Amino acid sequence: MEDVTRQTPLQQIKNCKIGQKTKLHHYINLYDCIIGENCTVGSFVEIQNGVTVGKNVKISSHSFLCEGVVIEENVFIGHHVVFTNDRYPRATNEHGTKKVAGEWALEKIIVRKGASIGSNSTILPGVIIGENAMIGAGSVVTKNVPANTTVAGVPADALPGKRKGEKSR
Repeated sequence: MEDVTRQTPLQQIKNCKIGQKTKLHHYINLYDCIIGENCTVGSFVEIQNGVTVGKNVKISSHSFLCEGVVIEENVFIGHHVVFTNDRYPRATNEHGTKKVAGEWALEKIIVRKGASIGSNSTILPGVIIGENAMIGAGSVVTKNVPANTTVAGVPADALPGKRKGEKSR
């Protein structure tokens, strides 16, 4: 794994550990994160401090991975997927001054091995997406998704007959 810091008109990468054979497209912001081997990070992606991405992960364009996100190996993240880490976001505190680190509650998100998240999905704070789970495009994931389960919708809910080994009705 290589320590990388680079700023060009097309990429801003600060203090990241990036695995071999990982492909980074143009117009990305990466800082203080870890990205494993053989990954692809599409254009217009931001990955914030403390994020960990396992090996063989594909992150499609226009996606946002905020602080507190853990992506295990072999995960697919579609275009324009947004992860959130604060259940009650506010720009200012009760005194009217801009919030700083420590004045909000970070809630982690974990995406387990082999999961797929469809384009334009939003993943809310504190969620765990199980191994090999499938998130339908445009979903808003508000609660944990069990392993081998397909969910879709707003809010995302399990689709009948889509659990691995379950018979269709």
